[in-house]
Amino acid sequence: MKTICIYFQLHQPFRLKRYRFFNIGRDHYYFDDYANEDILQQIASRSFIPANRMLLDLVNQYKGKFKVAFSVSGVALEQLEIYAPEVIDGFRELTKTGNVEFLTETYAHSLASLFDPEEFRNQVKHHSERIEMLFEQKPTVIRNTELIYSDEIAEMVYEMGYSKMITEGAKHILGWKSPNYVYQSAAQPQLKLLLKNSRFSDDIAYRFSNYSWNEYPLTAEKFISWIAGAAPEEEVVNLFLNYETLGNLQPSHTGIFEFFKALPRFAFEKGIGFATPSEALDSHEPIGTITVPNPISWTDEERDLSAWLGNKLQQSALKTLYEVGERVRLCTDRRLKQDWLYLQTSDHFHYMSTKHFGSGQSPFSPYLSPYDAFNNYMNVLSDFVGRVKAQYPDTVDNEELNALLTTIHNQEMEIKRLQLELKKVIGSNEEMLVEKNKKMQKNR
Repeated sequence: MKTICIYFQLHQPFRLKRYRFFNIGRDHYYFDDYANEDILQQIASRSFIPANRMLLDLVNQYKGKFKVAFSVSGVALEQLEIYAPEVIDGFRELTKTGNVEFLTETYAHSLASLFDPEEFRNQVKHHSERIEMLFEQKPTVIRNTELIYSDEIAEMVYEMGYSKMITEGAKHILGWKSPNYVYQSAAQPQLKLLLKNSRFSDDIAYRFSNYSWNEYPLTAEKFISWIAGAAPEEEVVNLFLNYETLGNLQPSHTGIFEFFKALPRFAFEKGIGFATPSEALDSHEPIGTITVPNPISWTDEERDLSAWLGNKLQQSALKTLYEVGERVRLCTDRRLKQDWLYLQTSDHFHYMSTKHFGSGQSPFSPYLSPYDAFNNYMNVLSDFVGRVKAQYPDTVDNEELNALLTTIHNQEMEIKRLQLELKKVIGSNEEMLVEKNKKMQKNR
């Protein structure tokens, strides 16, 4: 029996305000709260809220046979809680059905897996805990930022306790193989992989409303017939989509909501079912291994990292950012740690990409050019690094600093222990004085 596995990514960055060179050292607040609130509320009203309602209706209509999964970045969850809490409520309603799964990822939607393994582990743990707190569901499947994956990342993920992961079915990795199977990592065979079917996913995400596409209009019946027409042994078709596809990237007037409402009916007529990623991975054995020596992603035709690391601007910004990671983890300044998370979001570096500059293919950037994005980010980063160095100067190396902080921490613990003992002694002496005073009163 063929199974469709639908997973939606939901992410929004904390966008930076216009931050000039003269702000460095004077202004330590970096974010454009007005833009963040305005953009999120617009997207929520057009996409997230009606999409949540539609999916809940489908789950209830088909009595649990229709299933989907979500991966919501930590920075998006924070903004939803502040600016659109009704979206969180909608997710909670979906969770209660038992037919919706939440995946885990990097909290900041960051590139930490490529630069800072410890930060990667910390963010995945942080995100998993946040999902469990909000939706009472402990994630068992991991997806990395932008579906970034490699053999090295596979080993890190397995060491973190995960045996299920989703990533991109990149053509240059698969070759003649089909993405419609469960695979296993060549580097860590105990790690099972679900691969995105790029053709079917992109038919919905990018080509759905394209009048020049030779398959326009795309109907649910036609789409399901394509899936049913795949080889019988290809049992798992993975549709990995941006949640904004529903109502924002594909506006409601295109018929995207009607398409999704009709999808389960035509699927069930063809004997095709739905499963969450964990169900699909649990119910199918790997048919082969996937070797990925160089990282892949789900972005652009190349399916590589060039969208975030393709030029000197991006490389310089990322190098400067992650050089201070160890010192940030040593500090206890909550505001500094929060800014550190928000500044790691991959969008900041995507805005610096020169791949499509002038082609109109990157409509999400709030900047006039990649160079404008770089200058603004580096001004912010300069101030941030200055704040880190103010607490932990460059004159002290990380190892020495860690030893000093450990000593200070141990001294604080010792002081607390001695204070407790002193309280006990004082309390004991006070009791003795009270008893002594009582005896003196009796003798009188």
